Amino acid sequence: MTGSALVVLAAEGGGGATVLVPAPFEIVWGLVGFAILMAVMAKKVFPQLNETLENRQNEIQGRLEAAESAHQEAEKLRRQYEEQLASAREQASKIIEDTRTQAEGLRQDLIKRAEDEARQIVERAQADQQAERNRLIQDLRGQVADLSLTIASKIVGTELDGGRHDELVDQYINELSSLN
Repeated sequence: MTGSALVVLAAEGGGGATVLVPAPFEIVWGLVGFAILMAVMAKKVFPQLNETLENRQNEIQGRLEAAESAHQEAEKLRRQYEEQLASAREQASKIIEDTRTQAEGLRQDLIKRAEDEARQIVERAQADQQAERNRLIQDLRGQVADLSLTIASKIVGTELDGGRHDELVDQYINELSSLN
């Protein structure tokens, strides 16, 4: 029923106010019942309700603290991981740089060895060439001396002695050398 319907019913009933207002003994008994209910609730329900709410609050607070602790631990582990990752990257860069340096040193060493070996080969070849040249010159001197002696003997008709022979050979070779 709506509020206007109650007003109409109260006006029609004749007693009007009695319908809306309960009797005084009902009010007293209602207040006594309400007080007893409130007392029982204050003794039994409210402490248990407060305890439950407090336990719930403590549990939530504990979970929040545990979550914060876990978050801090995770942040600490993340920082450690990042530091280790940075350290690993730094070590990898250092190893790569050391390897490059070693490779460059090895390359320079191999180049130096190859150059030294090439220089030694050239020196040996030059020494062999000089020795061969000297041997050929000695052979040529001997052959020129023999030919000269043979030719001179035929021209002169007599044989030359050894000392004079060596002198003539040296003089002839020096003349040939000065022509070239």
